[in-house]
Amino acid sequence: MSKSVELQDVDIYYGTFKAVEGVSLTVAKNAVTAFIGPSGCGKSTVLRTINRMHEVIPGAYVKGKVLLNGEDIYGTGVDPVNVRRTIGMVFQRPNPFPTMSIAENVLAGVRLAGERMSKSDAEAVVEESLRGANLWEEVKDRLDRPGSGLSGGQQQRLCIARAIAVKPDVLLMDEPCSALDPISTLAIEDLIRELVEDYTIVIVTHNMQQAGRVSDTTAFFNLAGVGQPGRLVESGTTSDIFSHPKEQATEDYISGRFG
Repeated sequence: MSKSVELQDVDIYYGTFKAVEGVSLTVAKNAVTAFIGPSGCGKSTVLRTINRMHEVIPGAYVKGKVLLNGEDIYGTGVDPVNVRRTIGMVFQRPNPFPTMSIAENVLAGVRLAGERMSKSDAEAVVEESLRGANLWEEVKDRLDRPGSGLSGGQQQRLCIARAIAVKPDVLLMDEPCSALDPISTLAIEDLIRELVEDYTIVIVTHNMQQAGRVSDTTAFFNLAGVGQPGRLVESGTTSDIFSHPKEQATEDYISGRFG
């Protein structure tokens, strides 16, 4: 299987503090990879490094290589804005732009990129993206109403529609269901399994059952102690990680002994 994203000996810093150390990991194309591990182990930090969101924090930087289809996204002259278009992100809490309509929310990323399009082309992007996020039938009669008026689960699907409207190659999701009720969570999980036909997906989750349900591959992160950098302990197929982990720490975490 061709590789989509590869991390090579990545260290991640917040100023002088090394938050994550020595991560080497390959993320396969058109598969769902879950990042699991206890709070503070660097899962979300690694996720944000994959599309250069980490460096938005003052003083934050990365050492090592992050390759997208063989190209280092931290290479000289690489535009981080283009990286974030190619590698989209959905955050923990739904964050539709409150002053924008549902349709305007979907088009926000496309417009930010400076793409000019006709009214009919814009309408086509809105419908295609909302259908892709399994939201079209619920909102097609109120596209001009505020996105903030939707339910939490609908808002998160709207954010997914906004992310896929710019046609990224990779979709990153940072605990996309943690603020949602069980029915909305199931809808997002079903959507992830549909989207993986078109996208490479990386999801951070605290929910072991969710990782088991939605992911093809699982990467377990841990840290030696408070103030120590997070590390990748092991990764493999989700069935292997959950049934036959190589490391005792992985088994202890999955079985609920800590974390």
